[in-house]
Amino acid sequence: MTEYAQVPLPGYEDRTDQELLRRASAFEAEIARRRTVRMFSDRDVPREVIAACIHAAGQAPSGANIQPWHFEAVRDPQIKQAIREAAEQEERQFYGGRAGRQWLEALAPLGTDADKPFLERAPWLIAVFEQRHGIDEEGEKVRHYYTKESVGLATGFLIAALHHAGLATLTHTPSPMGFLNRILERPTYEKAFLLLVVGHPAQDATVPDIQRKPLDGIANFRS
Repeated sequence: MTEYAQVPLPGYEDRTDQELLRRASAFEAEIARRRTVRMFSDRDVPREVIAACIHAAGQAPSGANIQPWHFEAVRDPQIKQAIREAAEQEERQFYGGRAGRQWLEALAPLGTDADKPFLERAPWLIAVFEQRHGIDEEGEKVRHYYTKESVGLATGFLIAALHHAGLATLTHTPSPMGFLNRILERPTYEKAFLLLVVGHPAQDATVPDIQRKPLDGIANFRS
């Protein structure tokens, strides 16, 4: 296997500690405003915006630089309708008995149910797929490494990029999600990882009044 050529680190800027803190604090404040939204406007979002955010997601690190992800960005109303119908069918089974009591009790304060109108109302759906292995030019299986971790990182990049652009998102994970492979005609070696709903929030959008854990509840510093 040919090794990658080594090149100078591109784009690095040596900043003062004060500038590092300013930038870190600014991003902390911006990302803290991100909320999961279930009430979307039908206002359109240009394809170029979605493309830029997906390209940003593709800059995420991945095991052995395999980049084991694929993104299907859907604006077509008929495809969105098909996705909604299939998702709601799975969700009805979930809320009707597939989920355990504790799971449903944990969801109850959020007010969620099997109806998912946002899957049609929001202008874009982005289905994220995990490529559990690849196929080479001879049709042979190619092993992929750390695929879940890699796709999780890329999805985090995508959510942050969409938020930074000024859009609202909802992470939707109906289980199982095999219907996405069928509707979007993806190969069997790809597994649906997440369905991301993207758009502008409705003018009357509300979100649950929840709190995040404080810093000392999620981190220790051993310096």
